[in-house]
Amino acid sequence: MPIITAIKLTGEDHTAVDRVAGVVKEISDRTGVTMRGPIPLPTRRLSVPCRKSPDGEGSETFDHWEMRIHRRLIELVTNSSKDENAIREIIKIPIPDSVTIEINLRQVN
Repeated sequence: MPIITAIKLTGEDHTAVDRVAGVVKEISDRTGVTMRGPIPLPTRRLSVPCRKSPDGEGSETFDHWEMRIHRRLIELVTNSSKDENAIREIIKIPIPDSVTIEINLRQVN
């Protein structure tokens, strides 16, 4: 029975997220594992308005600070134990501190 490995990459820097996704793609191409993605998921935008003036004097002017969180989804379909070596290689990838990776395994009947 095939096992689907869902890899979700999350980070503030989209170049680092795309770099890790490219390494996963290289591993899947080299090992011959069927891959779907990287699928860009919607970017989450967190904005925080802050008052420019530290005291209550003057006009009310605000700075708007924003942080964007970029996400990518990759799915690998493994059929045999030979394909599981690809997952082992993916786990050993050096991942930057700015990128978070989640790996979920599910078995398809």
